[in-house]
Amino acid sequence: MNQFISVEDVADIPSLVSQALAFKQDPWKSKTLGQQKRIGCIFLNPSMRTRLSTQIAAQQLGMECIVFNVGQDGWALEFEDEAIMSGNTVEHVKDAAPIFGKYFDILAIRTFPSLKNKADDYSELYIRQFIRYAGIPVLSLESATLHPLQSLTDIITIQESINETPALQGRRPKIVLSWAPHVKPLPQCVANSFAQWVNAWGEADFVITHPEDYELDPKFTGKATLEYDQDKALAGADFVYVKNWSTYQDYGKIYCNDPGWMLTDKKLALTNQARVMHCLPVRRNVELSDEVLDGPQSIVTREASNRVWAAQAVLAELLKTIRQR
Repeated sequence: MNQFISVEDVADIPSLVSQALAFKQDPWKSKTLGQQKRIGCIFLNPSMRTRLSTQIAAQQLGMECIVFNVGQDGWALEFEDEAIMSGNTVEHVKDAAPIFGKYFDILAIRTFPSLKNKADDYSELYIRQFIRYAGIPVLSLESATLHPLQSLTDIITIQESINETPALQGRRPKIVLSWAPHVKPLPQCVANSFAQWVNAWGEADFVITHPEDYELDPKFTGKATLEYDQDKALAGADFVYVKNWSTYQDYGKIYCNDPGWMLTDKKLALTNQARVMHCLPVRRNVELSDEVLDGPQSIVTREASNRVWAAQAVLAELLKTIRQR
């Protein structure tokens, strides 16, 4: 693995999932793999689980981890080529990224979309410029359109649940990605990425449900069944992944905020005792009701804890590639 930006960088999803679950059983089994190696975690927007889980994963592989908050710890960066830097940006990524490439062995980047210009966001300019100029493996800690570490975590959590549940074994589970209301427009990153990974995994019947006008980019939804009737989508589901996202066509808008789309115990009763997932943070009693989040079918906390093992599996693969050079 030379970089980790999307599912397209993964040759064998089941193998990577198995490696992550092996790390969960024995976190220190590769504690010398990253000795004398350094990862730089560069944040252009805030983070909690992604930041902490990546630091823990790096430490358990023997790596040194340095965190740097752009614009807070250092200069505001410019990303446009041939920019006339007479505004607020002080340093160009073309100058900064090669230095990061000298300081670190792996560069982990977290960016965020503006939700103002779809073409700009979906060009993935920020992370592409780091890849272009750093000269070392780049790991996405979330980009403008995708969140691959979260999605790998989600597949790990689903597989772990299947392994522990005889009733789910020997058949294709039904997985539903369900839109939820929110108080503000959110990016499509997590929804895009989850759809991309479930499709690439290919081990489930996959349904995406949302109000009309909340369609995602078809290149991510692929052959998933799209359903506007949430109750119909939830019927017989084994896993329900709840997430808000803003509109894609008329970019970054909120058209519908119907509280009836919040997942409740009444809606959950339509499922096949489905496990409920969410990437966190979650707006309680807006996206998900307390009764669901705190109920026996919620695996949200387990999902979040598995972020460590997803990061550790990916870092291990990147380190192996570095060692082979």
